[in-house]
Amino acid sequence: MTRRYFGTDGIRGRSNTFPITPDLALKVGMAAGLAFRRGDYRHRVVIGKDTRLSGYMLESALQAGFTSVGVDVLLVGPMPTPAVAHITRSMRADLGVMISASHNPYDDNGIKLFAPDGYKLSDQVELEIERLIDSDLTRSYAPSAAIGRAKRIDDAQARYIEFAKRTVDRNLSLEGLRVVIDCANGAAYRVAPEALWELGAEVVAIGVEPNGFNINKDVGSTAPSALIAKVRETRADIGVALDGDADRVIIVDEKGQVVDGDQLMAVVAATWAEDGRLSAPGLVSTVMSNLGFERYLSTIGLTLERTPVGDRYVVERMRAQGYNLGGEPSGHIVMSDYATTGDGLVAALQLLGVVQKAGRPVSEVCHRFEPLPQILKNVRYKAGQPLEDDQVKSAIAAATVRLGAEGRLVIRPSGTEPVIRVMAEGDDRDLVANVVDDVADVIRRVAA
Repeated sequence: MTRRYFGTDGIRGRSNTFPITPDLALKVGMAAGLAFRRGDYRHRVVIGKDTRLSGYMLESALQAGFTSVGVDVLLVGPMPTPAVAHITRSMRADLGVMISASHNPYDDNGIKLFAPDGYKLSDQVELEIERLIDSDLTRSYAPSAAIGRAKRIDDAQARYIEFAKRTVDRNLSLEGLRVVIDCANGAAYRVAPEALWELGAEVVAIGVEPNGFNINKDVGSTAPSALIAKVRETRADIGVALDGDADRVIIVDEKGQVVDGDQLMAVVAATWAEDGRLSAPGLVSTVMSNLGFERYLSTIGLTLERTPVGDRYVVERMRAQGYNLGGEPSGHIVMSDYATTGDGLVAALQLLGVVQKAGRPVSEVCHRFEPLPQILKNVRYKAGQPLEDDQVKSAIAAATVRLGAEGRLVIRPSGTEPVIRVMAEGDDRDLVANVVDDVADVIRRVAA
């Protein structure tokens, strides 16, 4: 069945443009409220958001939708996506909603839904919500006396901070560490600096002045230049950059060098393996993780399970095969002992715990392997399915042969825009570059 509203990570688009409009948000609230009706009791939904201007509009529309079908609404305000998932579960709510477009600019927004267990919804549940959205929802209005109530949860930030701190050793102190935290002017602009300060770090915070328009603008995990400059300026021990909804993280070491998600997962995997904390002899990542990472894991007796791109696919594989560690090179790090989705702050705290215990600079702790040359090109197209063209198929087959067993070629359409992503990696940088150029050129000609 074709999905009309949901994409790979909830409903997302340009605010005030289909499907991110207040009228659809109202219907999403009604439909989701009906889909999660489980019995004869007062149902509850937790709604959080990041700092985008359109968040107010969508929050109000969703609130109206849920209350109109008799669901009580608990508003937590600007909070990280993983915090909403955690609070949904800890408050025994029937549903959680995060209003965010993650690392995208302010004029995009999205609606992410969480089940009562804090996990993202299955395809089947999303399709049921879509069916309800397109039905006559006016028949489902609650009687006047049964309309839902709404209230703000004033201690939501403190709840999440305490949760994050409990994920590390109770005796961990970050005293002596100067930490620059970049919150991307997003959802974690209050909780992340506070958590680090409470653990004893000397905190230098940037990206903590949201105005509705500046989320992810020249700050955050997708724009690390500001963090690099501040780490060097303040001679910090480490820099931590979150994205707009704080479900991903990148690190900058004391030399101003960026540490991506693959290196972070390598640190955690090796540490947990030594401590006997891995629930399976390996971890889960996506097809985009570097081949050098996979080779490193093999040297310490661990395997790498690969999935399609998207943290939901990582989590699904983790749950199906019993892994408790997974993630993406972009910085979504999933630690299922603590969280049901990527949590940038929790991942950063885990790394800081390793750094403190090792007593060595971040540049040494976080350099576990040499990444292989990896090149990615995006090819935009207007319509059709370029990957179904025979010329493109032949070019991909030829490129795969050229790379051989020591390289990888990954071709995939974006889940959020009309773009084909062409990625290759291997030991020979020139060969990798030529392969990517050749495949991208053929796709470009076919898609013109």
